[in-house]
Amino acid sequence: IVFIKKFKILFIMNTKLLNPSNFSIKVLTVAFCLLAGLFFSSQSKAQAPNIQWQKCLGGTGADGAWSIQQTFDGGYIVEGTTSSTNGDVSGNHGSDDIWLVKLDNAGAIQWQKCLGGTGSDYAKSIQQTSDGGYIVAGTTESNDGDVAGNHGNGDGWVVKLDNAGAIQWQKCLGGTGIDYAYTISQTSDGNYIILGFTTSTDGDVSGNHGDNDVWVVKLDNTGAIQWQKCLGGTGFDQAYSIQQTSDGGYIIAGITGSNDGDVSGNHGNDDGWVLKLDNAGAIQWQKCFGGAQSDQASSIQETTDGGYIVAGNTRSNDGDVSGNHGMDDGWVLKLDNAGAIQWQKCLGGTLADFGAAIQQTSDGGYIVGGMTGSNDGDVSGNYGNYDAWVLKLDNAGAIQWQKCLGGSGIDVAYTIQQTSDGGYIFPGYTKSNNGDVSGNHGDYDGWVVKLSDSGNTDVPVLDNTDEVSIFPIPTSSSIQLKGLKDGVYTLIIINSIGQTIQHHFIASPANAVLDLSHLPGGVYHLQIMDKDGRIEQKKLIKR
Repeated sequence: IVFIKKFKILFIMNTKLLNPSNFSIKVLTVAFCLLAGLFFSSQSKAQAPNIQWQKCLGGTGADGAWSIQQTFDGGYIVEGTTSSTNGDVSGNHGSDDIWLVKLDNAGAIQWQKCLGGTGSDYAKSIQQTSDGGYIVAGTTESNDGDVAGNHGNGDGWVVKLDNAGAIQWQKCLGGTGIDYAYTISQTSDGNYIILGFTTSTDGDVSGNHGDNDVWVVKLDNTGAIQWQKCLGGTGFDQAYSIQQTSDGGYIIAGITGSNDGDVSGNHGNDDGWVLKLDNAGAIQWQKCFGGAQSDQASSIQETTDGGYIVAGNTRSNDGDVSGNHGMDDGWVLKLDNAGAIQWQKCLGGTLADFGAAIQQTSDGGYIVGGMTGSNDGDVSGNYGNYDAWVLKLDNAGAIQWQKCLGGSGIDVAYTIQQTSDGGYIFPGYTKSNNGDVSGNHGDYDGWVVKLSDSGNTDVPVLDNTDEVSIFPIPTSSSIQLKGLKDGVYTLIIINSIGQTIQHHFIASPANAVLDLSHLPGGVYHLQIMDKDGRIEQKKLIKR
């Protein structure tokens, strides 16, 4: 019961790298962008993907998996929470520990690591860093074991690990109130941006507007604070998703109960809140989204057209919201680069449904992960209770396919990512041991599910793939493409966590040169697609 309550709180809380001037070939005009948009939007509904493998992770205590990333070696790093001391878990420091699990590409455990002290320790975010190690963000109530420097109560906690899971450094962030580091990512300068929340007004925190504020912290690569910002008003404000944007600033999604301070335009009750910051943390614009009921933005990503895609949930059916199926619906909004709504979509049935995460996919559409209690409306195939729910949308928000995953217990997809093979992977948790779930250790287990590439086993490939080459690999500056036949091509760069960074349309590609000098070091994927939708993928390694 305690675990369910904790999860409900956490779920409700959560629920131009390529410059055209760098090409030595002609970039197509807007007409080709329109042509590509027609191509993407005209694709017919696809079959839902099959499960390639699934893995229950944990012991006889309560365990959950909150964050996953595909790693440079093709495997996966999973971040979760564990109260177990047996099964897959060893090294628990007491109470709840942050739990890291490294999987190979088939889901087998390569290593696992418990992080924390004798208090309760939680994390929600992990990312592989350019040096092959990992950065983790969460909260800690400990001040022993792996933890030092706690300011009192709960602190935000950041831990830098090497590629085998050994701690290189750790940092407690906060004051005497409650502080949480919700998500972290490496920035283009090799440092780190953290998004969380704070009730403190001392220690590392200044500028709190009252109650609970969104808190953004920029760290250097050793964990020293470069700057911090409190964002919000006198009500309850919280955010769950941050991404560095192509202009070097940041985009943030969350929830606000305020209508003063940094917040304006609240529709009543709680609204979804989106903020655009510059690279020093100053607000460039902010928007409240919702209606008269409770609304939330849980996940945001910059899209290839320079706008943004947002996922969350809504109880409203007025204001910015239309099409609610009843109770809570998953809610997806497409915004332009100034935050204006281009389209919105309510997803669900007559019971409670939540959209926890969204990502733009390599075909220009979107993949959404969350959970559903419905079995009508947009939802079919529910096994009973709450199921993990995955939906594929086209670039206009129309459902291409949806899939319920789980068993007779409670099952949840917490985040979701597209993998380098075109499939999808999500972490979450499960109470089931039937249906799609096998291997549960007892109580709640962390659950990782790998899906195939939308059920399409006959993806066409370029007819000259053996002749296409890119060099040099690895590179510290640029790459050159050789061997493409004359024609129209789309070039898509995907980073190591499956995010589409940007795409370009090119013609007569004799020798295309892409400048990668401003990208952080790491592994990327270049997708090359011709006008007939045939695809070839090449791996890029940036030093």
